[in-house]
Amino acid sequence: MTDLAITAIRGGYPNAEEIVKGIDLTVAGRDLTVIIGPNGAGKSTFLKLVAGLLRPTDGAVHLQGEALPPGNAQMACRKGMSFVPQERNVFQSLTVRENLEMGGYLLRQGLKDRLDEQLTRFPLLKSKLRDKAGNLSGGQRQVLAMAVALMTRPSVLLLDEPTAGLSPAAADEIFALVRDLAASGLAVLMVEQNALLALEYGTKGLVLVAGRKVREETASSLLADDEMRHLFLGRRDHHSTMQNEKGNCHAQH
Repeated sequence: MTDLAITAIRGGYPNAEEIVKGIDLTVAGRDLTVIIGPNGAGKSTFLKLVAGLLRPTDGAVHLQGEALPPGNAQMACRKGMSFVPQERNVFQSLTVRENLEMGGYLLRQGLKDRLDEQLTRFPLLKSKLRDKAGNLSGGQRQVLAMAVALMTRPSVLLLDEPTAGLSPAAADEIFALVRDLAASGLAVLMVEQNALLALEYGTKGLVLVAGRKVREETASSLLADDEMRHLFLGRRDHHSTMQNEKGNCHAQH
């Protein structure tokens, strides 16, 4: 079943030139769809339009077959969509536990069960429950942000550059966690600047250029395309070299 269906969506920021110019996409449970493209392609704007954080000028977003009201992020959340922004994705002055409880603010009951679910899914958070989120490492904050987003048991998870600013080793660990979330049944749509590494973990790739979809293929076929690697993806051996130079800085530490 298609969990997320996006049809001819267009839009951008108020009083600004249209950034996203008519994009279609479907994402099913167990899909990890990676949105890639050059800087300024409209990747993050597209994700915000889907999440309801921006109001599209045209097009529609369907979640589990039901049309979402445009530009209504709270309703999207209630219907089963969670969005993790690149920045300000946790309350740094609150503890890990308090952040998780904030993630469940829409719940009328079962908060403790949901919290226990996330601690089982992300065991590194168990020993950090009383720590302020601002004292966590970058990788740990990303894990917490995902755990907070999952408190409502969404069917669709949107991630905006979850590895931004992380070391190569920490980025690998975050990607592995995201891959496992998709394998558990979630439909995951992720914007990522580290395109080559993201496609190694993803199932499908969407390539945006100047706000338009130019390619939509399996992640493996995009990885195998020499032109795509040259234009957008960089070199994996450069990532590996950086990882060896910086050492084994894991998200859990």
